[in-house]
Amino acid sequence: MTEKVNGSVLVLGGGIAGMQASLDLANSGYLVHLVEKSSAIGGMMSQLDKTFPTNDCAM
Repeated sequence: MTEKVNGSVLVLGGGIAGMQASLDLANSGYLVHLVEKSSAIGGMMSQLDKTFPTNDCAM
């Protein structure tokens, strides 16, 4: 990694939005700490059977 780290950020919640925010911040050069209260990430996505718009299986 040759880029300089700008700082660090804490993202609370490992759902879809938290994971995307973590990726965007990491790609911007920040050191990211992602914290999730449950034992798995994904949030409500893991409870879905199909996803919009392609109706793919979410499991």
